[in-house]
Amino acid sequence: MELHQLRYFCAIAETGSFSRAAGQCHVAQPSLSQQILKLEAELGARLFDRLGRSVRLTDLGKTFLPRARAVLRELEAAKGDVRERKDSISGPISVGVIPTVAPYFLPPHLSLFTRQFPQAQLTVTEEITPVLLDGVRAGRLDVALLALPLRGHEFDAFPLLTERLFAALPHKHALANRRSVSLKDIRKEPFLLLRDGHCFRDTAVAACDRARVKPQIIFESGQFSSILSMVGTGMGVSIVPEMAIEKHLNCRYVLISDDGATRTIGAIVLRGRSLTRVHNAFLTHIRGASDAMVGIR
Repeated sequence: MELHQLRYFCAIAETGSFSRAAGQCHVAQPSLSQQILKLEAELGARLFDRLGRSVRLTDLGKTFLPRARAVLRELEAAKGDVRERKDSISGPISVGVIPTVAPYFLPPHLSLFTRQFPQAQLTVTEEITPVLLDGVRAGRLDVALLALPLRGHEFDAFPLLTERLFAALPHKHALANRRSVSLKDIRKEPFLLLRDGHCFRDTAVAACDRARVKPQIIFESGQFSSILSMVGTGMGVSIVPEMAIEKHLNCRYVLISDDGATRTIGAIVLRGRSLTRVHNAFLTHIRGASDAMVGIR
């Protein structure tokens, strides 16, 4: 049984004529008649009595008619739902974000997005990069915000901003009042860094490798706040991205002058996945929001 057969059946029942129904359905009458015969054969019952130039529903046809109309109404309702979703910015969107971006970049921009698109059902997950990538692969996350570049070709990436890296120093450190420092200037200091699994640790270590500095790591944490508190007590130094600079009474932040001492943040989606209007609206919004961030180059 096919949907066009149901449409032809209902049209004949409404017009009382095969020829008028064929005109209404924009199909040749022989084709329409053939499809009705196929429908009757599948049901094993006659739906119409052919009475000369007119037709009349049989008792079984009268029983079948409301069911056929209900199927067609449900189909139209389903098509309407799809059109409405396609043309409106509404529906669910799940966003993942790394911990070194979430508390600094997202709050004001997410608040603005939800006010602008109140029908968007936004959920946010904060996790380290490997977990976010798995979530995007599995379809649990629609978009992830993390550090670029990524290896491989399974994701489409949209760079958002590039920010500079800063040395976090105790406020009484000898270099605390400098405008900039190189990593070699602090190579003998104890380092406090994020633990393995955080992509910013990889960014910091890569910057040290380029400067041929092997950091002496004495403290690891999953939070910049813990690291900066320790730096403030004089335990050592750290490396932080520009957006993580906080007003911490016991810390000073000095620009790292080494080439490549930057971090690029971007949004990623699974390559080849169809994006809804709300997904595209979020990507457009977040790319516009990044223009307001300090450090764009």
